[in-house]
Amino acid sequence: MGNQVLDRYDVVVIGGGAAGLNGALMLGRARRSVVVIDAGEPRNAPADGIHGLLGREGMPPSDLLALGRAEAEQYGADIVSATVTRVQRDNEDFVVELSDTRSVRASRILLTTGLTDELPDIPGLRQRWGRDVIHCPYCHGWEVRDQAIGVLATSPMTVHQALMFRQLSDDVVVFLNGTQLPAEQAEQLAARGITTVPDLVAGVEVVDDAISGVRLHDGTVIKRQVVVVATRMVARANFLDALGLQPQEHPSGMGEFIPTDAMGRTEVPDVWAAGNVTDLMAQVGASAAAGAAAAAQINADLVHSDTLAAVAQYRR
Repeated sequence: MGNQVLDRYDVVVIGGGAAGLNGALMLGRARRSVVVIDAGEPRNAPADGIHGLLGREGMPPSDLLALGRAEAEQYGADIVSATVTRVQRDNEDFVVELSDTRSVRASRILLTTGLTDELPDIPGLRQRWGRDVIHCPYCHGWEVRDQAIGVLATSPMTVHQALMFRQLSDDVVVFLNGTQLPAEQAEQLAARGITTVPDLVAGVEVVDDAISGVRLHDGTVIKRQVVVVATRMVARANFLDALGLQPQEHPSGMGEFIPTDAMGRTEVPDVWAAGNVTDLMAQVGASAAAGAAAAAQINADLVHSDTLAAVAQYRR
């Protein structure tokens, strides 16, 4: 079967996480026709709960998404479960092609696809990711307080991570994995009582569905309950090539993002972005707020276009 147009909307929101759903909520309340295309692969799916979000502390991520969907639908938003494969221009519209051969048209795009976490190729990390392999002290730190924490040296953020988690536990070990630290950073770790292990890391030991330690290349296992690792964060946006919009290297060196201006506009006219796809460090609350802010800008832009068209018609 060929592509079938579901409908034409004012806005297609690509990505149904906190940013996308909050954007759809705002657009729906502004009486805009909006559809959310969601692949159903939230970044925080492995986590037990959301933290640092007022009024929703500890709520399972899936519960928050279910609530968000219901609230967006309450104001007329359509939710479509599918993966976007391509977005292209067709005169004044965008055509958003879906994995099930259907397509959706809209005059504006809000990109809220988030990012993927690329983990180092060390056995055991992916298996325990989001459980006792973590990256963010604000997302998971309280839950691992006072535990034996190991920090893997995988990025320029290693020392920063180690110092942040030292706030939560006095038993922190940095596994340098063959790298060397500048003298100033080594001194900082030593001053905070953080041990460093220079050897290469061979893997993460898992016993009874929990981390038991970090195994070195020589077979030594250093007992740890938690492993901290900085991932490479990469924006989910490979379907935008036809628009000439591609992820760029983030200034922090931590991954790739879609740049926007302060209003959420990308370099492609009529395309906005919000959440982790453009802000690698944003937590759930910040992503939701950014989605709402971008939606307000989109609505204002549509109001301007509607007014120009009305004036032209009035003059005729």
